[in-house]
Amino acid sequence: MSMPPLTREAPSPRALLHLLFNGARALDVVETALNLGLLDALEPGPVTLGELSAKHGLVPKRLYKFLDCLESLGLVQREQTSDALEAARYRGVPGLRSAAEAVLGPKSLERDREKYDWKALHGRLPETLRGQHSMSAASFDWPPRTPEQVEGFEASMAAGLGPILETFRTHAGTLWPSESRLLDVGGGDGTLAEALLRQHPALSVDVYNLPATEALVARTRERAGLSDKRMGFVGGDFLKEPLPTGYDALSFVRVLHDWPAEVARSLMQAAFAALPSGGRVLICEEFRTPERLAAQFFWSYFLIGVDTCVSRLREVEFYLEALTAAGFTHAHVLPGPFELVVATKP
Repeated sequence: MSMPPLTREAPSPRALLHLLFNGARALDVVETALNLGLLDALEPGPVTLGELSAKHGLVPKRLYKFLDCLESLGLVQREQTSDALEAARYRGVPGLRSAAEAVLGPKSLERDREKYDWKALHGRLPETLRGQHSMSAASFDWPPRTPEQVEGFEASMAAGLGPILETFRTHAGTLWPSESRLLDVGGGDGTLAEALLRQHPALSVDVYNLPATEALVARTRERAGLSDKRMGFVGGDFLKEPLPTGYDALSFVRVLHDWPAEVARSLMQAAFAALPSGGRVLICEEFRTPERLAAQFFWSYFLIGVDTCVSRLREVEFYLEALTAAGFTHAHVLPGPFELVVATKP
C-alpha cells in the first residue's frame, strides 16, 4: 500500500514557539540523522524502522523516538498500522537530505560564524533597535579593516559556495560552450574561480576585487597549481571605476544584495558597458522567498547592530527587470540550489 502524499500546513503560533524553544535540540536531531546516513534512506522511502535499525545498528525503541522527533518537525511522515515498531514505515519530505547538508553540513562555515560575537546582541535587542547599542568594532567591522578581518570574511563567504557551485555544474554546457574568459566581480579569495577552472579546462577566470584580497587570491591559485594566465587578479573598486573589459562573461555571485537598489542597477549597467556584443552577465543570489528568509535569519539577526551593511534579499523580478532596462536581452533564470540569472548583451 502506498503512503499518502506529504502535506505541510503552517504551524500554529504555539507549535512554532515550541519549535523555536527546542531549536538547538531540533538541529541536533537533524544533524545526527544526516551524519548517520538515515536521510539517504528516508527521503526516497518509504522504509521501515526495522530496516533502518538493522542497516545502521540502532536500537529500535530508541530509533522510534528519534524518528518521532523528525516527524514532529514536519520532516518525515510515519505510517503505522500495528503495534509492531519495526513495521512502522517512514518517508522524508522531498529535498530533505540536500537541505540538511546545505544548512548543517559545512562545519567550516559554523566555525567562522563562531568568530562573530552574536552574544553581543542577545538580550539587548531593544537598545540595539533604538540605536543605543551597536556591534563591537572588535568583533565585526564592515568593510573589514585589518588583513585578519579580510581573510576571515572571505573564508566565511567561500565556505557557503557549495550550492552555488552545484548550480554552475548543472548548467556548465550552457554557460561555457567553448573557450571563455570570465571576470568574477567581487570574487572573494578565488575559491569559486578555482573550482570553475578545475572543472572546465577551456575556461580562464580573473577575480576582480579590492586590492587587499590579492594575496588571498594568489594563495588560492598557488594551492591549486594554476597559472596566473588561467586565474588572474584585477584589483579595483567597482563603486569608483568602470568594470574591466575584454571578457566573454561577467559574474556577480552574492554581491548585488549587499547594495541599495540604485547601486545594484548601476553595477548591471556597468556590466553592460564592459561586455562585448554577445557577452553574458551571470547573477547568482539568494532571492526573496519564505524559505530563503528563514535561511537568512542568522545574518539578519547578527547584522541588526551593524549600520554599514544591509543584506537585501530581493525578488528575482528585480534582477530580470533591471537587466532588461540596462539593455540586456534574453534575461532568464537557470534553476538550482542557488538560482542563476543569465542575460546577453545584443
